[in-house]
Amino acid sequence: MTQACQRSAHRHASFPESVDAVLAQLPADTGLDGELVVWEGERLAFERLQQRMARRRSAGALAAARTWPAHMVVFDVLHLDGTDLTAWPYARRRTVLETLFANTPLSAPLTLCPSTTDPATAREWLGWTSSGLEGLCFKKLTEPYRPGARTWQKYKVRATADALVGAVTGPAAAPGALLLGQYDDGGVLRYIGRTTSLARATAAALAGLLTPAEGEHPWTGRRFTAAWGSRDVLDVTFVDPHLVVEVAVDVARDAAGRWRHPVQLHRARPDLPSRAVPPYGA
Repeated sequence: MTQACQRSAHRHASFPESVDAVLAQLPADTGLDGELVVWEGERLAFERLQQRMARRRSAGALAAARTWPAHMVVFDVLHLDGTDLTAWPYARRRTVLETLFANTPLSAPLTLCPSTTDPATAREWLGWTSSGLEGLCFKKLTEPYRPGARTWQKYKVRATADALVGAVTGPAAAPGALLLGQYDDGGVLRYIGRTTSLARATAAALAGLLTPAEGEHPWTGRRFTAAWGSRDVLDVTFVDPHLVVEVAVDVARDAAGRWRHPVQLHRARPDLPSRAVPPYGA
């Protein structure tokens, strides 16, 4: 979630502590661009941020602010001391932003986003996936700020992982997407995520490897929604959870360790036994 944050008497219903910090710490007539984040333990918790966005009543928002305080990671300055900076190149705006943080000084929950032009430093940052970092954003140093346009690029850290097919959307003879699971240490098949929609040829090849479940299934009675926070229930068919598949994933996970974004099917692995899949949470 990227949003502009400007000094204003209006109090954001979901993040009162962040707005209070802006009003208390920033000079008048200041416009910043940044991202709100919530930490839980040692990782960024995007699901907590989404939960906070849904709490707009003052009592609920204040209680959530105490439990899951938000920080605003600032990466750009758009307006300062009556001057519109949007036409300036990013390198110049970044210098102004760093000076603002150094001279004011600004403190939590306002945080200056780190920035570098050193490839070695960027590669080091890509190793911070355990804290929930999904990747890096790149901006041209000569680029002006273009409201409403995404002029920067994002590089996501991706990896491959093995999982078991526990269900599919649609019929097993023509699966639309795969619902994936891994067994935990107690032998329970835990839902871990869903693939993107399958190409027709891929679906046809997988159909011959899937066996519709008979009788009780580890996920019997469970409903699956189209996305986090969605009320749209998927039409799924349970299958015998024996087929191992290799998927390409990014590192974004929720607090329970499930993949937050749909993953891409890389290949089916009928040559592997189900016990070859790593345990849930590993």
